[in-house]
Amino acid sequence: MDSEALSLAEIIKLQTRLSEVLKRRFEKSLALAFSDMVGSATYFATHGDEAGRRLQQRHFDSLAGTIPQHRGRIVDTAGDGAFLVFPSPTDAALALIELQGHIARQNALQTDAHHLDVRMAIHWGPVLTDGVVVTGDSVNLCARIAGTASAGEIRLTSAAAELLADLRARCSGLPPATVKGIAKPVEIVRLEWLDRSRFPTRCRIRESGQEIELPNKDLITFGRLREQNGIVANDVVLSLKDASISQQVSRWHFELRRHPDGFRLRSVTDQATLVDGHPVTKGNDANLSVRSVVRVGNVLTIEFLPSANDSIG
Repeated sequence: MDSEALSLAEIIKLQTRLSEVLKRRFEKSLALAFSDMVGSATYFATHGDEAGRRLQQRHFDSLAGTIPQHRGRIVDTAGDGAFLVFPSPTDAALALIELQGHIARQNALQTDAHHLDVRMAIHWGPVLTDGVVVTGDSVNLCARIAGTASAGEIRLTSAAAELLADLRARCSGLPPATVKGIAKPVEIVRLEWLDRSRFPTRCRIRESGQEIELPNKDLITFGRLREQNGIVANDVVLSLKDASISQQVSRWHFELRRHPDGFRLRSVTDQATLVDGHPVTKGNDANLSVRSVVRVGNVLTIEFLPSANDSIG
């Protein structure tokens, strides 16, 4: 065919025919996912290129050991992130739940400074693919939703969440996300990948009635000190209205460390700390779960609670 000899009408007809063939042969709806390292630039700057590359490799090896088992494949790895595809949102969700659990088990063997923190997202939508390359606006949307997530989170668009079947019970609503290139805010949810019967998501100080959401971190610090030299000192600040009584709480009192089977509390003070009535001395650990009660410095009591949407207990 001599394309230069075609008339305008013939070119328009050819374009239409090619578009129809392109759509029929290469357009397909897939579950798209992104897994993106958080804080890697700071890690590289602090620990150097070799350590940074090892952390990246931990991410990629975790992906390679998890994704294929759930009918998924790695389309691309660029920088600190990975683009993945699956035949269904359920396959994608199960894979990312397993992946976060695998990373958490690895982190439990590492010092805090060398934890791998990853944020993830899933979207269901049409793409153009030849079985190798995957392109389309749905890919861009999924990447942007991943960018709104915090470390340790799995976020889904409503299009993906609606197809999760039994896993929908593990989703909780989030405020709509405003993303570049999309006129209206995007409806999103968070997929809870931790066993909610083992991991509290908030705590209540009995003496004041204050409820505090626990940050989604592998290490959560509790103590009286709010900040030091302009830097946040504790994730959860423990204080009462009476400052003289609050002094019996240490500046840094205890830590919660996330392990695959639940939180473990570690005391970092000589002040009294009791977990479910049992004393925990400085440097020692105790298991902590939903409904555990921690007594701090003989003046303050903390109850650890499930998600507000959970019916546990």
